[in-house]
Order: sequence, then C-alpha cells, then structure tokens
Amino acid sequence: MLQINSETAHKMFIQLMERFDKIEKLLERQNKMKECLDGDTLLDNYDLSKLLGVTHRTLARYRQKKLIRYYMIDGRTYYKASEVKDFFEQKGLPLPASMRNNINF
Repeated sequence: MLQINSETAHKMFIQLMERFDKIEKLLERQNKMKECLDGDTLLDNYDLSKLLGVTHRTLARYRQKKLIRYYMIDGRTYYKASEVKDFFEQKGLPLPASMRNNINF
C-alpha cells in the first residue's frame, strides 16, 4: 500500500493545480477566434498563418508593406477576419476553403 505524507500530498496538489493552469491557458488560446473586436472575429498570427498557409515572416511582410491591417493588443498581433476577407478580395484571390467554412463574416 502506498503511503503519502501531508507534505508529499501538498506538493502533488500544487503540481496538479499548475497543470490545470497550463490547460486553462491552452484553452484560452484556442478560444481566441471567438474573441471579438467591434463584433468581428479576431485572428492571431498563429491562426492566420495556418489559415493562409504562410509563415509568420510572410505575415510580418504583409504588415510592413501595409497590405493587411492589424491590431496590437497586450503586445500581441491580431487581425479582423473581415479585413482578411477584404485582403483576399482586393487581391482577387479566392478565400481558402478553411476560411469559408470556419469563420463567420
């Protein structure tokens, strides 16, 4: 039979709570697309690069050349989904299927 003293139990509890905190942060990240700015879906660099199939550096070039509008919130870069759609329409490109299916404009 395994015997656990109160000090060990306390350490295990602390570790468990730290893991719950990490899981909570991960879930918050996954729910970023549900965050809204002026009623519009927000996408971060990770989400947009996956959606468009480009690298983070390519997104930085788009920002630098002012091809796509972005917002800095708490030191992180976000894009409005409707403005990403406008970017595609302006360039005469079809929206990626994943974008048509996953984002409500």
